Amino acid sequence: MKKDPSGIEYEPAARKSREVVHEVGSLSSRVVEMLDIKGKATEGGPGVGSCDASGDGARKYRSVRHPWSMYGVGNGALEKGMENLHNALPQQGWKVVKYGQDSSQNRNLEILAVHLKTHTQLEATWMKGLDGHTPLLEITLYSRCYEAKS
Repeated sequence: MKKDPSGIEYEPAARKSREVVHEVGSLSSRVVEMLDIKGKATEGGPGVGSCDASGDGARKYRSVRHPWSMYGVGNGALEKGMENLHNALPQQGWKVVKYGQDSSQNRNLEILAVHLKTHTQLEATWMKGLDGHTPLLEITLYSRCYEAKS
C-alpha cells in the first residue's frame, strides 16, 4: 500500500476505543503471565492517545499504549523473566523481531515483538540498574493506529 499523507503505511481500521483498550490490556496481562516472576508491577492501564501521524492523521487517528514496569526482584529473576518471555511469545501468537542488547551505554537486553493477529507491538527492556537505579523490566504495548468510532 502506498504511504498516505498521514505517514501511515496501512489503512487504519475504524474501531471503538474501548475495544482496543480491552485488547491491549488483555495482551498486557498475558505478558505478565509469560514473564512468570513474582515482582511488583506499576499501576495504571492502557490509555488512548493520538497516533504518531502527520497532518490530518494526527487528529483523526488514535492508538492505545500501555507502559508499565516490573520491579522488586533481583537481576537474576528479571533475567529469567526476559528468558521466559522470549521463549513464550511465539507460542502465544507473537513474532519476535529483535532479541538482544539495545544501543544504550548499559547494553540492556530488549525484546521487540509483534502480535500477529492484532498487530499490537511489544517493547520489553531489562534495565539492570548498573547506573544506580532500581533494576526493572520496562514494558510497553501499543496498538496499531485506528480511526476511532463511537
